[in-house]
Amino acid sequence: MEFPETLSAERRELIENAATQLQSEYGEGFLGMVLSGSAGRGLETERSDLDVLVVVSPELVDRPLTRNTELELLPVTLQHLEKLAVFGDDQWGYRWSYAWAPTLLDKTGGRIAQAVERQTRLSPEETLELLQQRLDAWINLTYRSLKSSRDGNLLAARMDAAEAISPFLDVVFALDGQVRPYSKYLTWSLQHHPLPSWPTDDLLETVEQYLAGNPEAIRQSLRRVQSYELPMVRETFAEWSAEQYDALRTP
Repeated sequence: MEFPETLSAERRELIENAATQLQSEYGEGFLGMVLSGSAGRGLETERSDLDVLVVVSPELVDRPLTRNTELELLPVTLQHLEKLAVFGDDQWGYRWSYAWAPTLLDKTGGRIAQAVERQTRLSPEETLELLQQRLDAWINLTYRSLKSSRDGNLLAARMDAAEAISPFLDVVFALDGQVRPYSKYLTWSLQHHPLPSWPTDDLLETVEQYLAGNPEAIRQSLRRVQSYELPMVRETFAEWSAEQYDALRTP
């Protein structure tokens, strides 16, 4: 088994003991293990759960696993890991739970590791689908924030700017072909897997400025995204004409 360096010896032993028991109970139906949650990213605390995805053959996925108060074993099939939820599906929220999660044991010749890695990547088709749903939503919320800021309603400006952060990050990560991380893991993800098109410190500062409702920082983010050479981006911004939506561009 391969463990991340950040995992304690005690937790490694728990997982190794569980693997031995699973091998005994499921035999060839036990295909591998993936470390999820905070422990999988080196962010666990004393209160963090130890979540391990147990990859099993389909006929075993509904069989109850032995429970351990210190270790949460979550059965999944390889086919489930290899199936990609699309944006808007009820399973979409799980995409990032697999992203960058270390594979501890892979008895499938690498299919588990490949499936986990693929969950965090967006294909060009997936990127376009997400942008179709989130780019316009982000611009709309940003426009509302900037209008309120211009009109002196600073509370509304900050509230709309805060609401805009979610579609903003969806868009920014999608433009670099990645699924947006959960908020809890945003800093970790950017530090360990930085976006090619947006320096980590700059992006984190932009999020901070959104929360403060800073109109100039918000406009800078608009200009930055608008500069991407992608037809979908150009077409969406073209619909927000300068004459009708001047608040997007000027104080």
